[in-house]
Amino acid sequence: MTPEGETQKPAGRFSLLGQLWFQVLAGTLLGILLGHFAPATAVAMKPFGDAFIKMIRMMIGPIIFVTVVHGIAGMNDMKSVGRVALKSIIYFEAITILALIFGLIAVDLWRPGEGMNIDAAAIDTASIKTYLATAHDQSISSYFLDIIPDTFASALTEGHVLQVLFISVLFGIAIAAIGERGRPVFQVIESASQGFFKIIGYIMYFAPLGAFGAIAFTVGQFGTASLWSLGELIIEFFVVCALFTTIVLGSVAHWCGVSLWRLLGYLWDEIVIVAATTSTETVLPRLIQKMRKAGCEESVVGFVIPAGYSFNLDGTCLYLTTVAVFLAQATNTHLTFWHELGLIAVLLLTSKGAAGIAGAAFVVLAATLNTTGTIPVASIALILGIHRILAEGLTFVNLIGNALATVVVAKWEGKLDEQLLATTIGNGRLRARHQIPAAAL
Repeated sequence: MTPEGETQKPAGRFSLLGQLWFQVLAGTLLGILLGHFAPATAVAMKPFGDAFIKMIRMMIGPIIFVTVVHGIAGMNDMKSVGRVALKSIIYFEAITILALIFGLIAVDLWRPGEGMNIDAAAIDTASIKTYLATAHDQSISSYFLDIIPDTFASALTEGHVLQVLFISVLFGIAIAAIGERGRPVFQVIESASQGFFKIIGYIMYFAPLGAFGAIAFTVGQFGTASLWSLGELIIEFFVVCALFTTIVLGSVAHWCGVSLWRLLGYLWDEIVIVAATTSTETVLPRLIQKMRKAGCEESVVGFVIPAGYSFNLDGTCLYLTTVAVFLAQATNTHLTFWHELGLIAVLLLTSKGAAGIAGAAFVVLAATLNTTGTIPVASIALILGIHRILAEGLTFVNLIGNALATVVVAKWEGKLDEQLLATTIGNGRLRARHQIPAAAL
């Protein structure tokens, strides 16, 4: 097994069995079979998935803290911290707009909800009351105030990524500002970082069991009936995710000198885990580690990836536009060009609140429909049964999008080891630049 992200290909007949992705895939398939043939037993497997996700979440705060503090405190130019932040936000907003427009055009062309003729007034909303209540509590001012933790320690204990990032940046700048007096703290942070990543390695041994529990619960709880009734939406959304990844993210990857296919292979373990658990949080620590190994400087990785979990949710944006317009089509709600333009404008704000909330994308969808007032909010009950299935597509796109965002900002800031990038996920262009002439050998 390769719990800490190293590429390892041991010789022998059992080499495949030792690969983390294969073990997670096996656990996922067993979960699907159990959910299909013994639904009641499968639902009882939910604690295995929950336990794995909780173990990962307990490490996210400490890992972001030590990574960001170590990266910033080790920088000689504090102005570069501001530049990294500004460039990250510019890139995040640009790619978010592209994702929203891409999803909107695709669902308008495919029209998966057309002909369903659902009467919104007849929909039973009992199953979505919790989500609706949470959606009503969300506002722009509360979102920004929530970035500031109640105490320094609560940011690390409550698991809000932006709160951890906020205190980490402040602490890193402070350590750098006091110079030599902060050196002992810097060394402790460096040692703690190695220890925390070692713990993540141990936790990843339980990934196959976590995948088994999560997928068994999903199949056992919701069954396959909802797949057939809303099959066209599922197919359309997965096709849109694949096209967006290939066309938009593939173009970004090519510009950066990254091979999209090598990147998918490099992150294959993480992709399988995300698909099984429908949560990108489960691979955040490993993604930080792997992007550092791919040549991105620690200070960039430490800021871009945690920030991207709130501001660079490409897959979530595809989900929000696709499902919102699908519900309009299903309930025969006419949307004009201005309605759709207004929907994108609202989603530019509400999509930033999709981190740190249980059932995040579903809650943000409810908040968006409530804000626009055009599409019946009650209609979201139609997709409750397939939300976790759709989440498999959106979390995959979020993962790849954040990996590429790290490379983009690192390259833009001049903090990318292009030779190391070429040997890990490069597309050949960068390798050619660094090739040693034959005459010199």
